[in-house]
Amino acid sequence: MNEAEVESYAAQFRALGHQLVGSAEEADLVLINTCAVTGEAASDSRGKIRQAARRGKASIIATGCWATLDPTGAANLPNVKWVVDNANKDNLVGVILNMEMSEFDLEPLARQPLPGIQGRTRSFIKVQDGCDNFCTFCVTRLARGKGRSRVKEDVLRDVISAQLGGVEEVVLTGVHLGSWGIDLQPGQHVSQLVRFLLAETDIPRIRLSSVEPWDLEMDFWSLWENPRLCRHVHLPLQSGSPTVLQRMGRKVTPESFSLLVAKARETVDQMAITTDVIAGFPGETTDEFQETMDFIREMNFAGGHVFTFSPRPGTAAEKLPRTVPMKIRKERNAILRYLFGELSQGYQKQFLGQIMQVLWESTDSYGPEGWRMHGLTDNYLRVVINSQERLTNQITAVRLAEWTPRGLVGELVPQLIRTSDSKFQL
Repeated sequence: MNEAEVESYAAQFRALGHQLVGSAEEADLVLINTCAVTGEAASDSRGKIRQAARRGKASIIATGCWATLDPTGAANLPNVKWVVDNANKDNLVGVILNMEMSEFDLEPLARQPLPGIQGRTRSFIKVQDGCDNFCTFCVTRLARGKGRSRVKEDVLRDVISAQLGGVEEVVLTGVHLGSWGIDLQPGQHVSQLVRFLLAETDIPRIRLSSVEPWDLEMDFWSLWENPRLCRHVHLPLQSGSPTVLQRMGRKVTPESFSLLVAKARETVDQMAITTDVIAGFPGETTDEFQETMDFIREMNFAGGHVFTFSPRPGTAAEKLPRTVPMKIRKERNAILRYLFGELSQGYQKQFLGQIMQVLWESTDSYGPEGWRMHGLTDNYLRVVINSQERLTNQITAVRLAEWTPRGLVGELVPQLIRTSDSKFQL
C-alpha cells in the first residue's frame, strides 16, 4: 500500500515539473510514508525521518499511519515541516504545493521506478483504502478509516500508466482488498474489478495482494481461467485455533478456511497459497498454539509470514488479559518460521524438472557464466539462473533444475514458445 501511494505521489510531482532525486542529500523536499502496523514498523518510520534529517537540509513531509496516529510526535522530529494525515493523504501533493489539484487535468505519465532504489519490475496499484473490520489486534483500521473503493476507470488508468513504463506485472493492493466495490453504487465485488482489468488491458501479469478469506465466494476461483492472473493468493489466517480467532475478532473459522483452500486447489492447478500468523496473541495457551501448528501443517501452505504479537495503542487486544511473555512469543515465532520454511521447501521441490515462465526482477553479479538473474514465477517461486543476457524485466521459459535454501536454480530454455492453451512446445 505505502509503495503504491509513494509511486502515485512521485507521478504527480513529475507531472507538475518537479525532479525526483536519489538521496536526501540532493533533495529540497523528502516525503516519508510511515507505517504503524507493529511497534517495530513505527520505530523504523521514526528512524527514517531522523536519518533523512541527518543526511541533508531538506524539508520533510511525514504522512501515513504512524504520522496519523501520533501527529505531535511526527511534527517534533527534526526537519519535519508538514504532517499530512491519512484523511488528507490523497491530496498530499496539492497540500504541499499549495495547489488545488482538481484544477489540473494531468496527463498520465509512463511509470518510472523511483530513483535511488533498485528498479522494480512489478508495480503496486492501490485500488482501495480503509477497513470496516474489527480485528482486535489491528491499528491500521484506526489510522486508515472506513473502507473506500477507487472506481474501475481510475484503477485502469494506473495499470495503463504502469504498462507504458514497461512493467510486466501489476499487483492490486488495498488495506482490505476483498471489500473493493461494496461502497460503490451499485455495489460490486473485487472479482468484477479483476475481470474488467483482464478485459481492458493486455499486461502479461496481474497479481492479487492479501485478501481476507471471508470476502471470497466459492466461484471466485473461476477468475484463474485467465492465465494472466498469477496463481498466488495470500489468505491471512492469523491463528489456527478457533478460540484465538474469536478473541482476535476474525470472521473466519478453521473449518471455513479449510473449505476455501480446498476449493482453490481443486479449481486452480499449482496454486500457491500463503498466509500470515501471529505468535503469542494474548491468552494463547500451549494447546491453542499446538492447534495453530497442526492446522498450518494440514493446510500445507506454500509459505507464510510470522509476526510476534505487538500490542498497538487504541486496539482492543492491548487490554486483553493473560499476556504471553515476550520470551515465549519469540520462541513460538521461531517455531512457526521453521515450520513455514519446511512447507515452503516442500512446495518448491514439487516443481523440479518442470518448465515455468519467470519474470526476471534483478541481478546481483556478473562473472564468467554471465549475469546471475533473480526472478519469480506467477505462482511465486523464486528462481535464479546464469544468463549471457541481462534479462531484467523480461519473461522467459526456464526449466527448474535444483533446489537451494535461497530458491530454485533454473536453466534457460531458449527456443521455447507459448501456445494458445498456455502450454509450451519446442
